[in-house]
Amino acid sequence: MSSSLERYTDRVEKYSARVGKYADRHPRLTDLAVVLALMGCASLGSSLTMPGIAPPDHAGTCTALMGVSCLALLRYRSHPRTAVVVTAVCTVIAVALGYLVTPLLLGPIMAALYWLAMLTDPGTTRAFGVGTTLAVTAAAVFSDSMDDLSLLLRTIGPVFWLMLPIAAGTMTRLRRAYLQAVQARAEHAERTREEEARLRVTEERMRIARELHDVVAHHLALANAQAGTAAHLALTRPEQTKRILTDLTGTTSSALRELKATLGLLRRHDDPAAGPPEPAPGLARLPDLVAACESAGLTVTVTTEGEPRPLSPGADLTAFRIVQEALTNVTKHAGSHCARVRLVYSGARLVITVSDDGPAVTAPATTAPPATGPGRGFGVLGMRERAHSIGGELRLGPRPEGGFEVTTALPLIPEA
Repeated sequence: MSSSLERYTDRVEKYSARVGKYADRHPRLTDLAVVLALMGCASLGSSLTMPGIAPPDHAGTCTALMGVSCLALLRYRSHPRTAVVVTAVCTVIAVALGYLVTPLLLGPIMAALYWLAMLTDPGTTRAFGVGTTLAVTAAAVFSDSMDDLSLLLRTIGPVFWLMLPIAAGTMTRLRRAYLQAVQARAEHAERTREEEARLRVTEERMRIARELHDVVAHHLALANAQAGTAAHLALTRPEQTKRILTDLTGTTSSALRELKATLGLLRRHDDPAAGPPEPAPGLARLPDLVAACESAGLTVTVTTEGEPRPLSPGADLTAFRIVQEALTNVTKHAGSHCARVRLVYSGARLVITVSDDGPAVTAPATTAPPATGPGRGFGVLGMRERAHSIGGELRLGPRPEGGFEVTTALPLIPEA
């Protein structure tokens, strides 16, 4: 039984969908068919009377009135108020002539009220609906065709039949508004998803660009410094030159490993050529970084204050990259052979200071990169973006006593 009902329901829904599509493609033909059907209903309703009572002798007049009201319905899409007024006047005249108030006779005005409620605002619907209902009800109360009925029946019949299309039209209008709102929310959600996807792609590209800059700039700067030092000491200190060249091999190997790990992020997860990702560097690799800098001729002193605490992976990577970029800038720009890295664990924050003993600069410290000296290019921008991405802050600038200083404060637990 239930399967038969479901099949019947599916057929009805498919038929309704086909009818709706046809009506959307041919609105004029649909309106004409509805008007002709209403004209037939009104003509049939004008022939109905109470038992034992002959129909009024105004057949031609009633037909003309119903014809005018039905013709007015052809303009309901553009003039729904006019359609209601014309059909109401024609119906009131027909009832006053003695025709019995039946749903068939009220067909045109019921259709006009339905379309009025569907196409206009609630205030207009209430005003025209109440006025039309009162006029038709008053005509029914004083009509000779309903003398055998009580006053209650004369009143409740027209009110019910005229309120019914108003309620149906209002429900249709509300459903259409609801469907439009749902569609608008779906379109907004789709646009939001697309914008969020583009934003995530942009953020990922920026992150990979920062990683590539840090890896390439740092290791190439160290390799260049090591190669220059080896060339300078090749004749006078061959043993030290050999050690520097060995360190140079380690620097290039480390650069290749980190470059491969970074570029591996661009591969698809299901790519068989993509191996397991290497762990991201952190402050645990700070001794290797210091050793690489010392092989390039830069003496780095690391001091730690406070009780060291573990950092989140994001904060650990950010701290290492900032220290790496700051030491790279010292190697390339500072003209100094000494640098100091200070780690201060204070409360819920880690303060990192990287300074050097370069020549004195009178310009005050600033949070923006200087026009010359360390911090030119994308290095400072990358450090600042890394710090801000986890809720930290970055300051850099020349020191009054000489040299340059980079200070960053990072939360031990990154902010959302």
